[in-house]
Amino acid sequence: MSRQHEFLQGARDIVPLVVGAIPFGIIFGTLAGASGLSTWQTLGMSLLVFAGSAQFIAITLLGGGAGLAVLLLTTFVVNLRHALYSATLQPFVRHLPKRWRMPLAFWLTDEAFAVVQHRYAERDASAHKHWYYLGAALTMYLNWQLCTLVGVLFGQAVPNLAAWGLDFAMLATFIGIVVPMLKNRPQVAAALVAGAVALLCNDLPYKLGLMAAALAGIAVGIVLERHEAWKQEEEWL
Repeated sequence: MSRQHEFLQGARDIVPLVVGAIPFGIIFGTLAGASGLSTWQTLGMSLLVFAGSAQFIAITLLGGGAGLAVLLLTTFVVNLRHALYSATLQPFVRHLPKRWRMPLAFWLTDEAFAVVQHRYAERDASAHKHWYYLGAALTMYLNWQLCTLVGVLFGQAVPNLAAWGLDFAMLATFIGIVVPMLKNRPQVAAALVAGAVALLCNDLPYKLGLMAAALAGIAVGIVLERHEAWKQEEEWL
């Protein structure tokens, strides 16, 4: 496939996830303005941070008077999942020069990972799959900037927008990302355990419940995968 075809296909494939992110971005722009951030500060956060959940947590902590150390630690914990995404994609992009790897790493999101890892899993001989990655990631990035701007400019005109339940679209998007990836019992068990731990630890401060859920899910998945591998070895013997 040509570079242009890969780029356009990536942009097209991420559109359903972009639609789910639109209300999330608008709500962020609205809440950031209500939390005391200026228009330029809000837009700058979306431009330079580009991490929806971390941005929501940041404005919540800023509004509550939390210190810089708490803010940085909390957002670091929430974004640790990106280390797993990076480890998964690293074998496919390690041959690229830094001028490619650095922007692609910055634009890596949950949504981009969902479509990109699926493209890399396809066993065709295309040498331009990184252009697919670029198309998907850049589409999500531009959408997030536009939605933030809409939220800043028009969100205040709509009373109590955050209470409309529009953020459910993002939850539905994440469900749509995760469920198709659950292809065996260890993966299903990991997802269920992570969900249960997240609910049980929901009241932990600084979103530590998310980290506990991630660690629990990873541990269960690894144990069950090793157990299944051991059973297969026993059957072969």
